[in-house]
Amino acid sequence: MEIIFWLALAGSLYSYIFYPVVLTLLPKRTYAKLKEPQEWPSVALIITAYNEENRISTKLDNCMELDYPSGRLSIIVASDASTDKTDDIARSYSGYGVRVVRAQNRNGKESAQLQAIQSTDAPILVFSDVATHLQPAAIKRVAIQMTDPTIGAVSSEDRFVTVDGKKAGEGIYIRYEMWLRHLESLVNTLVGLSGSFFAARRTICADWDTGSPSDFNTAMNAVRHGYVAISDPQLLGIYPNIKNENGEYRRKTRTILRGLTALAKHADLLNPYKYGLFSFQIWSHKVMRWLVPWFLFTLLLASSSLALRQGSIFFISALSLQIALYGLVAAGAISPQLRQRWWIKIPFYFVQANLATAHATVAYLLGQRVITWQPSVR
Repeated sequence: MEIIFWLALAGSLYSYIFYPVVLTLLPKRTYAKLKEPQEWPSVALIITAYNEENRISTKLDNCMELDYPSGRLSIIVASDASTDKTDDIARSYSGYGVRVVRAQNRNGKESAQLQAIQSTDAPILVFSDVATHLQPAAIKRVAIQMTDPTIGAVSSEDRFVTVDGKKAGEGIYIRYEMWLRHLESLVNTLVGLSGSFFAARRTICADWDTGSPSDFNTAMNAVRHGYVAISDPQLLGIYPNIKNENGEYRRKTRTILRGLTALAKHADLLNPYKYGLFSFQIWSHKVMRWLVPWFLFTLLLASSSLALRQGSIFFISALSLQIALYGLVAAGAISPQLRQRWWIKIPFYFVQANLATAHATVAYLLGQRVITWQPSVR
């Protein structure tokens, strides 16, 4: 039972602590010095939308502020068979060079993106969601990164903006994720991009898998084509805070379910003899993290058994610490006011994320799959 306890503890901590420590110890890549291209390349900005009539104007107004040479940037709204006024509003911007590529049937985000990809011959493709605010120099920053011939895809770093300026639980988690992506970029390549704002070379997007999340598929294809995918701290995607926490839980569940489906479909990525360090990253960042809720459950059972059987201070303390943690989470679940305190907010979000992971895993094993997506309310 003690062996089980220590294995469960190590498994719970590995993805969040041990993996980043390993990355800090590994040698770092050398990238080419960034410089402006002699001639700015053509770029297609693809905005995926489904029933976004309330936000599409704000998004396109933001796109009008992008600083990029005239005639070199095309803006495409990839409508996933929207049933509201999204398409009509987007078409009203046609005088500013905005095109609408509409899917006749709602087949999911990646399917809509593929139709947009096929409608342009731009060598650099930028993908963005409606809720994501881009800074004026964003497209230029992408083009500058692409002057490095080793880089195949670039991911933004996420920033959350709240009305009152307070840090959200997800914001803290996102900052951790951005730090981890930065480490992965320094050592090798990303295992997943920011799905709401990333860029890629067109050659990578030729192998577009509509059954896999585009952020994961693009990172995977970058490696398969001999490139790396990186995170750029100067390329920001800015988002309003999540308004509906229950809806966000469902989004997390769907995202993980799609990730499980994609990795099962591309299980060869788990072969270290074929993909080396990238395979190690997939195991560490994805698989081990998806196993955390089961490690946590095993840890609680093992701690309870050892505390009752041995009565040692160590195992009683370990059990008490876990009970206190889950007690804080329960208090946060009952009281939204308490949930705003950072010492409750952080464990609450951590447990919520792992509950979503467990939910998604069970759903996957029961044969459930997800094709379409529903944008989060922000």
